[in-house]
Order: sequence, then C-alpha cells, then structure tokens
Amino acid sequence: MALLPQRTAGTVSVLDLLALERIERDLYRAPLVVDEPLPLYGGQIAAQALNAAGLTVPAERVPHSLHGYFLRPGVSTEPTVYRVERDRDGWSYSA
Repeated sequence: MALLPQRTAGTVSVLDLLALERIERDLYRAPLVVDEPLPLYGGQIAAQALNAAGLTVPAERVPHSLHGYFLRPGVSTEPTVYRVERDRDGWSYSA
C-alpha cells in the first residue's frame, strides 16, 4: 500500500483513519496524511496502536486491555509509525 494522497479533513473516512501499512515485522505506518495541520486525537492513535498490535498475534486472540501514554502531540501532515514490542507470546495470551 502506498501513501494515500493528501486530503482535506472532510474527505477522510473511519476506515482511512484506521488503515495501516506493514513496513516490516512489527513495524506499521498509518499512511493517511492531510494537508491541514490538525491535531491527532488519542482515540485515533489508540485504535491504530491496537490494530498494529492485533496484526502481530493469531486472529483468535482478542484484546483484553490497552494502556498508553501520550508523550507528545502527533502531526497530521506526516504518517504515524507504530513499532510493536512483543513482551510475551505464550499459550494463552500475548503481551
């Protein structure tokens, strides 16, 4: 998947917001960028992060909880990159 062309905020769908591109193992990029410097919202970032984590485990594993810290603001005019760190992949759960 290539980077999506720059769009205005009014033409973005929810599916566009959650779409991720796999760069390499455990590394994903949200390819959506917009031409207006709008803030990225915590729910959007959390949903994309959960999506990235979900892409690294078997499909039958469902999320139990999600914890996150927002250390700095995101930039809507640049793609957001997610690196998944695997703490534990066991028989009954992944962290």
